[in-house]
Amino acid sequence: MSVGAPRGLASSGQKPIAEILHPLSAAEEQLSVTVTVGGDKEAGMTNGTPVETSSPASTSSLFNRLQLDDDLEADVRDPYAETAETRDLFVTVDDPKKHVSTMETYITYRVSTKTSRVEFDLPEYCVRRRYQDFDWLRIKLEDSQPTHLIPPLPEKFVMKGVVDRFSEEFVETRMKALDKFLKRVADHPVLSFNPHLNSFLTAKDLNKRQGLALLTKVGESVKHVAGGYKLRARPAEYCAMGEYLDTFNQKLGTIDRIAQRILKEQSEYLTELREYGTVYSSWVGSEDELRRPLEGVGGCVTTCCGALEDLGESMSQDFLPVLREYVLYIESMKSVLRKRDQSQAEYEGRLEAAVLRKQEDRTPMPLEVEKCQDKVECFNADLKADWDRWQSNKRQDFKQLLTGMADKNINHYEKCQAGWESLITLLQDKQTEDKTSETN
Repeated sequence: MSVGAPRGLASSGQKPIAEILHPLSAAEEQLSVTVTVGGDKEAGMTNGTPVETSSPASTSSLFNRLQLDDDLEADVRDPYAETAETRDLFVTVDDPKKHVSTMETYITYRVSTKTSRVEFDLPEYCVRRRYQDFDWLRIKLEDSQPTHLIPPLPEKFVMKGVVDRFSEEFVETRMKALDKFLKRVADHPVLSFNPHLNSFLTAKDLNKRQGLALLTKVGESVKHVAGGYKLRARPAEYCAMGEYLDTFNQKLGTIDRIAQRILKEQSEYLTELREYGTVYSSWVGSEDELRRPLEGVGGCVTTCCGALEDLGESMSQDFLPVLREYVLYIESMKSVLRKRDQSQAEYEGRLEAAVLRKQEDRTPMPLEVEKCQDKVECFNADLKADWDRWQSNKRQDFKQLLTGMADKNINHYEKCQAGWESLITLLQDKQTEDKTSETN
């Protein structure tokens, strides 16, 4: 499986309105990466294409009218895909608890594990971990598995737009992110067998000094490689990866900024809408004949407030965290690319020196050059496999994200529409009653 160059890199200047209204579709279309499967079949990151022009009346009709390219996922297979029957390690993060002491206040989460692997002494484990324990695990994975993409953690400090890190909303969002991180690690064909993960999942009291000797020689060498070598040229396919990540990061940043503004404007509008409904409710006391219509308008406004509040919560708790996760994922992927470049630079430097020595005294090629070559090949194979896996997960995540966003918006407008339609019925009934009373 080979990765081609991204098409249609973003141009500078003002973004077209279609790109703002349908940001991820535009981003995926511009950032499509050609993947060759079996040497003769191509698949791009295509978008859902509406087949009708009228507005959908429900979520189900929207799904029926979108041609989501399911064949794409059949072509771009996860090389390590596992069915529910073959998976043998299941982890969940839940049950956050607040701990208050004289020194600090922190949150711990319950980490539950079920497994049939022989590396584990028991089939089930349940431990409590705080954020810094997850951070410890990720650092250990990075050190001991430098050729692999390590999933990102949510940021340690207060996330954008959140003030209280002990608030229920913040803790819930972080818990979901930690759960996703651990599931991605547990589902990985290499990372899931890392001894540090085993300790994280099973040890009652996690000794963060343990396992220091488990740093691989590959990890140690990669960390100190950059000193005397400089990469001549990054191969084309890895240049394409870097360009893709840069452009994808730019698109996500633009979408995030616009979404933040929309969320802020929705919050301000919600405040005004609540005041608007209160006026009608207070008006009822001075207008007996208009009591029912005024109460109806107030009720409709209240319904719209509730729908808008749900929509805002969905954007802040479901939509924005996924964008931020992939921004962090991009940084992780760039880090692996840099390590691969360092490994290649070391190999090129040692090879060049060996060639010069061989020309001078006809000595055989040193064993260290062959080891460096093996290291580069290992990096390339692991990086390509993780890249394909990441692309597959990304497609699935964003398909769910966008269809979920469509579902939430449709639900919002259906609630508002139903509220105002009930008001029309009420007013018509009131008008009929007035005519009847006049006739009598």
